[in-house]
Amino acid sequence: MRRSYLVMVIASLVVSLGAFVAVLVLGYKPVLGLDLQGGASVVYKPVKVVNQQVLNQTISIIRNRVDGLGVAQPNISSQGQNIVVQLPGIKNPQSALALIGQTAQLEFRPVLCAAPAYTAPPKSLKLSTTPAPFCPTTQSQAAVQAYVPTTSATADVPSATVILPQSGNSPLSPRYVLGPAQANGNILSNAFSGVDQFGNWLVNFTLTKKGSPVFDKIAAANYKKQVAIVLDGVVESAPTINSTSFGGQGQISGTFTQTQANNLALVLRYGALPVQLQQQTVQTVSATLGKASLKAGVLAGIGGLLLVMIYTIIYYRALGIVVLLGLGSTAALLWGIVSYLGHTSGLTLDLSGVTGLIVSIGVTVDSYIVFFERLKDEVRAGKSIRSSVDKGFAKAFRTIVAADLVSLIGATLLYLLSIGPVRGFAFFLGLSTLLDVISAWVFTRPLVILLGQNRTFTEAKWLGVARGLGTSAGSGFGGATPAALRPTGSRS
Repeated sequence: MRRSYLVMVIASLVVSLGAFVAVLVLGYKPVLGLDLQGGASVVYKPVKVVNQQVLNQTISIIRNRVDGLGVAQPNISSQGQNIVVQLPGIKNPQSALALIGQTAQLEFRPVLCAAPAYTAPPKSLKLSTTPAPFCPTTQSQAAVQAYVPTTSATADVPSATVILPQSGNSPLSPRYVLGPAQANGNILSNAFSGVDQFGNWLVNFTLTKKGSPVFDKIAAANYKKQVAIVLDGVVESAPTINSTSFGGQGQISGTFTQTQANNLALVLRYGALPVQLQQQTVQTVSATLGKASLKAGVLAGIGGLLLVMIYTIIYYRALGIVVLLGLGSTAALLWGIVSYLGHTSGLTLDLSGVTGLIVSIGVTVDSYIVFFERLKDEVRAGKSIRSSVDKGFAKAFRTIVAADLVSLIGATLLYLLSIGPVRGFAFFLGLSTLLDVISAWVFTRPLVILLGQNRTFTEAKWLGVARGLGTSAGSGFGGATPAALRPTGSRS
C-alpha cells in the first residue's frame, strides 16, 4: 500500500514537471493578450442583420487578412451580431484595423480623362444643378470641371460614370473621370506583391478560369488606354493596358510603396467581405502599458503566493510543505497546459486570466485547509495521525468536491453567458479549480499518508506533523487513546 502511494506522488510530479519541461523544450510559453503586451481591439457590427453563415464567412475572411498581416495569435470571434477582433502585439494598429475592415469592392473601370482636384465654386457663379462627372471639350468646360464634387459612396454604383480620387494622396491631388465598371474582383484568383527589375513595387495577379477571357476583353477594348483599379471608391492604380491578351495573369504597377503594394495584394487575395461593417468601439493599448500590467499582475501573484506559503508553514509545519509542493506541481502543470493551448488553440492569457489564476490560489489552499482541519478533528478525537489520514481525507474530500463544484458551476456560467475579459477570468478559474480536485486525490492524499507513516515528519521538533495538527509528538504517531479522553473515574 505504501508503495502505491509513493507511485501516485511520483507519477503526479512526473506529469506536472514533464509538461513544464516539454513546453520549454518546444519553445512554447503562454501567449499574452493585448492588455499584457499591447495591441488593438475593435468591435465591428454589420450594417444589416445577417445569418450565422454570413457572419462566419466574414470572420474567416478577416482572419485570413489578419494572418496575412503576420499578427501572432489574434483573437477573432462573434458575440451576437458583433465581430470582436483582438490584435495583440500589433505595431501599427490604426492601419491594420483600417485594412481588415474594408469591404474591398474591387472594380475595373475605364479612365475617360483626368480631372483636377475639387474646388468649391465661387459665390458669384450660380449653378442651377450640381455638375455631373464629365470630360470637357472646351476651355470653359475645363474650368467648370473643378467644381464637380467627388462621387459619393451612395452614388458610386457600377453602372454610373463617376469621378473618384487617387489613393494615398491629399485632397488637392488630381482625380479621374471613370466609365461604368467592366468587371469586379471576382475575376481574380490570387495576388501578391513584388518588385520589378528596377526595384519598383508592384502587385502580381492571376485570373480565374472564367475571369481570364473577361479581362482579355477589357484589355482589347482599352488597348493603349488606362484602366483604373478602383478599391472601395478610391483609384489604387490606373495602369495603361499594354497588351490585348494576358494569358490569365498580369501586374498592377504604379507609384506603390512596399506597404501599399502589400496591403493591396492582401485585400485582393482574400476577397471582399460579404457584408459591410461598421466600427463600434476601438481600444489600443501601448506596449509599455501592457508590460506594466503584466509586471503588476506577476508581482501580485508572487506576493500572494509567498504570504500563503509562510502562513501555512508556520501554522501547519510539515503539512505546509505539502501545500508548497502541491501548489508548485499544479503551477507547473498549469503552465504546460496554458502554453500548449496558446500555440495550438489560440488561447491567450490576459489580465483577467491572471486575476482568475490569483483567485484560484485561494481556492486551492482552501482545499488543503479543509483537509488539515479535518485531520485535526480526527486526532483530537483520540486517533493517531496514521489512522486519521484516510478517514479524514474521505470526509474532507466530499467538502472539497462540493466547494470546487460551486466554483466550477460559477466559472462555467460566466464563460458561457459573458463576453470579453470576463470569459478569460472564468476559463482560468475553472481550469485551476478542476486541477485542484485532481491534485487533491492523486497528490495531496497519498503524500500526507506517507508523511503520517514516517516518524521523522510526525515527531520532528519544529516541523513535525503532530505539532502542525496541535498534538504532542509522542501521541500523534501511536494508536493509544490520550489520557485526557478517558471517562471520569476510570481506573488505569
